[in-house]
Amino acid sequence: MSFLGLFQQLPIKILTVALLIIFTVYLIRKSIRLFFDKTSFLDEKREETLMHFANQVTKVLGLVFFFIYVLSHFFKLEKLVTGSVVVAGALALIFQHIIRDYIMGLTYLFERQIQLGDYVIINGNHQGEIEGISMRHLNIRQYDGYLYTVSYSNITELQNGSRGRRRVNESLVLDYKQNPDDAFKVMEEVAQTCNEKYGEYLLKDGNGVPVERFQFKQITELNVEFSGHRYSLSGLVKEADYVEAGKKVRYELAMAAYKNDLMMAKNPNTSH
Repeated sequence: MSFLGLFQQLPIKILTVALLIIFTVYLIRKSIRLFFDKTSFLDEKREETLMHFANQVTKVLGLVFFFIYVLSHFFKLEKLVTGSVVVAGALALIFQHIIRDYIMGLTYLFERQIQLGDYVIINGNHQGEIEGISMRHLNIRQYDGYLYTVSYSNITELQNGSRGRRRVNESLVLDYKQNPDDAFKVMEEVAQTCNEKYGEYLLKDGNGVPVERFQFKQITELNVEFSGHRYSLSGLVKEADYVEAGKKVRYELAMAAYKNDLMMAKNPNTSH
């Protein structure tokens, strides 16, 4: 069999196209990397985020082109799609959701709302560090170790705390029977203690003055899960010290509750 005849065989053609796609993807990624290496108008984290996103895009596009090429040898794709109303309708619904994810992802990315390593709160109940950014979703590594994946179209609220400053918000949920005056006094003392012991964590202005000290925010929520009231304390700290500062504040709150015999809220559904 001649080389030309061998090349015309389908497996050889598919393998050749696959290698060409892989080589093209490699060249595109290499070019983007070289571009960022030779320029400095973006910070390192921003460049890393764009590189990660570009890798995801080239991988998906490469796979799409490859599968289209393979399927084109077995099906007439135009007739398959246009000849079936059900298939066409299903594909339209699927692509509508996917396209919405892509558009919202590009919006978040190019408006610089997110980047790798940012600490975010998604929809008010999932928080952690952005570990992955793909074309359709975010990967959030929560503090409990779980990896939370959310598509862009399902994000209704995004809070980003990684812009040089972070606010530590910690609280005690105390029983209804706890005297608020006593609780206020204890919480004020905790805030003062935190300022004295952990002042180095506070974010400071150009004159070295804390932008926002640890302070008692009084009762921030009533009737928490039908068990008690939330007494909160907060302070503006440096991004790099956020985790450690939060640990210290929680310790001081726990110690104050223990020493002053504060009545912690109990689950009303728990039997006694």
